[in-house]
Formats: sequence, structure tokens, C-alpha cells
Amino acid sequence: MDLDNSSDIGKKISALNEYLRSLGSVAVAFSGGVDSTFLLKTAHDVLGERAVAVTESSCFVPERDIRAAREFCAANGIRLFELEANPLDDEDIRKNPANRCYFCKKSLYADMKNLANENGILHVAEGTNVDDMGDYRPGLLALEELGIKSPLRECGFTKDEIRLASKEAGLPTWDKPSSPCLASRFAYGETLTLERIRMVEQAEGFLLERGFSQFRVRAHGNVARIEVMPGDMERLLAIRSEVAAEIKRLGFDFVAMDLSGFKSGSMNAGVRG
Repeated sequence: MDLDNSSDIGKKISALNEYLRSLGSVAVAFSGGVDSTFLLKTAHDVLGERAVAVTESSCFVPERDIRAAREFCAANGIRLFELEANPLDDEDIRKNPANRCYFCKKSLYADMKNLANENGILHVAEGTNVDDMGDYRPGLLALEELGIKSPLRECGFTKDEIRLASKEAGLPTWDKPSSPCLASRFAYGETLTLERIRMVEQAEGFLLERGFSQFRVRAHGNVARIEVMPGDMERLLAIRSEVAAEIKRLGFDFVAMDLSGFKSGSMNAGVRG
């Protein structure tokens, strides 16, 4: 990477390299997103075969993201473990309380730690950055309780810095829109079912095919609330009949566009940690 080591980002990259080297070996929780891709590639550059990827394979993860994770690891010679998970088997997750993410992360990362131990890997790491600390994220408590490492946060990386460093490194994810797990699309307290999760996944897949990139389809009972960037609202309205027909075909009764536009974590409005 050509970023000057005297720059703030250059110093953080050097610190990250040292941090990862000190771990000896690491299993990186890999979603294929901006943060985990940068962390995984850096870990593999530093540790070689002692850095592996672990991707969750469950109904909470769009199939397109799992395929992208496989392709990235294959292209970069990184060993990938796919961890089969069934989060809806857990009542604490299925009931979708405001702290659902705590139960989900606790279960998933405990399984990742077991997988790492079975393969002689000393640590599990994930891609939280410092910007993530400003939102309601109950899953962070689970990571702390399990001793999961967060190298990007520890080394002070912001989201913009990760994108810039990823671009400099030639990573294809540098400008990839954020895409948290599909469970985050549902109003808290609404019971999660496989059928409704698939409805949201297919609705978002439809909008992706129509050229939208940064957006969400949020489920509020039988209402699908679409969030797009303000600059994309006119384009969405231009095909509103097609969008409404397709999303209703998937099982929603009503389709709405949120006039406030896309906002990451909008389901957390009014929630306090």
C-alpha cells in the first residue's frame, strides 16, 4: 500500500499490522463487507496461512454475500470456513427484542471461537470500527464477553479511512454500500420467520437489479418501507408501479417510500442501550 506512513492512515495501517502480527494467528469473521474485507486482506498479508476467514451461512445473510465471500477468498488464496448457523432456532433471537443482536452475536461468535480452537487458531477478530460506537449496538457486549478482537477499532480506524485504505490497496469493496444482517430490517418485537426474511431479501435483490445501491427494505408488519438516498427518490418514483407490484407479489400488502431517505440503523430510533 502506497499511503505515506507519516500520514494518520499510514500510521494506523502500521499499527494494525503490528497488532495482527502480535496475535500470531487469527480467524476473521468475514461478511464480505468493507470493514471485514480490509481486515481479512491485511491479516492475510501479515500472517499468511495463519489468517483464515469464517463466514456465517444462515438465513440472516443474503446468498449473494456468501457467494461474494467465497469468490474473494478463492481469488486471494485465503482459507474460508463456512459456519452453518440456525439463528431462528433460538427463541431469544426469533422474538426479535431490542437486544436481539446480543443473543445472535453471542451464539455465532461462540461457535467461531470453537471452530478456531479446533483448528489451532489463537484468536477470533471482527471488523467493528470507531464510527460504529455511536449507534445502539448490543452485540458489542457479546464480543467483549467472549474476548473477540476488534483490530480496526483498537487501531482507531474510521469508516472513511477504511474505504480510502481499501481503495489504495485495490480492494473491490472500497465503495461497497453497507449491508448489515437481514434481521436488522424488521421492527423490534416482530417475530422473525424464514418466510418474511426471504421476502425482504428478494425485495432488496429486486431493487439491486434495478440499479439502486445504498438502500433498505424495512418490514413493519405487512408494510414494506423503502429507504433510498434522497438523490434516488425521483428514480424510485418513476418505477413505483413496477416496484409496488413486485414487492406485493412477494407477500407485502403495502409499499411505502420513506421521505426521510436512507439512514443506517433507522430501526434503532428511540432505542437506548
